[in-house]
Amino acid sequence: MSPRAEGPEVRRVGPEAAGVVADVVREAFADRPALDPPTDALSDTEESIAERLARGCGLLVVVDDEVVGAVQLDPSPDHETVFLRRFGLTPAARGTGAAHALVRTALRTAAELEAGKARRAIVVAREELPHTARFWERQGFTEIGRRSPYVELGRGLPTWVDVPDGDAMRELGGRVARQLRAGDVLVLSGELGAGKTTFTQGLGAGLGVRGDVTSPTFVIARVHPSLSDGPALVHVDAYRLDGAAELDDLDLDTDLDEAVTVVEWGEGLAEALSDAPLEVRIHRATAGDAPLDGPDPRRVEIDPIGGRWVGVRF
Repeated sequence: MSPRAEGPEVRRVGPEAAGVVADVVREAFADRPALDPPTDALSDTEESIAERLARGCGLLVVVDDEVVGAVQLDPSPDHETVFLRRFGLTPAARGTGAAHALVRTALRTAAELEAGKARRAIVVAREELPHTARFWERQGFTEIGRRSPYVELGRGLPTWVDVPDGDAMRELGGRVARQLRAGDVLVLSGELGAGKTTFTQGLGAGLGVRGDVTSPTFVIARVHPSLSDGPALVHVDAYRLDGAAELDDLDLDTDLDEAVTVVEWGEGLAEALSDAPLEVRIHRATAGDAPLDGPDPRRVEIDPIGGRWVGVRF
């Protein structure tokens, strides 16, 4: 039996790696169908790549000590947008998970560039290659512009917030609530006791809804009407649901298009409720099982999927 291949590793590089990045670009883009006009990537030189890497940075993805992919992160002059340029994988990278690893790291790195000023990532695809656009759509991007033969796709960048205690988690929920509107869907994930319901309490307070927000475990879903003319809050616990079909079948006395819906334990289930879900992942910063109001801080990742969130900052 052959040894098991190692998973992809992503390395951040600068202008010193321009030659390696150039080699990946040539191999990756030469393997694609011929286009008219030809792809700009094949006219890149080491000098032009080094200049781009000096403005931002590059990422190389490595599998079994072999460089199999690269992307160049190129910030705009105002630093609010990061262009993911020349994203490419060699034929050897197929089936290794390298593409997903490279995209995830690219988004996280883009969010960190220029002291976190960037709000969005943009990629450019060719109209003649619809499968490329579909790939980016699966990564949470959506079409934001078109200038033949190019299609521009964008998405918001993930945000990380360190939360020391329950009050700070509620405050974060309230801050997120100020960016929400009817029809939005939030998908919350995190281990038992991570603070999902505490975050939702902050959302409820920020939205100005009626009733105490508590864990809906025993009723699966609870609707909190607005105390003003804002959207209701639909609070769902998907822990005991067997699949997305059961989530669709919930008998709620409100139209989800007219409410903000929050689904705890919803990862892998609730994303289909919206074309642009807001994914909130809560991680314990330290080992242990102390309650959130104790000395056990959390790190919260807010990941905006789809065009709804392009340019929104949390």
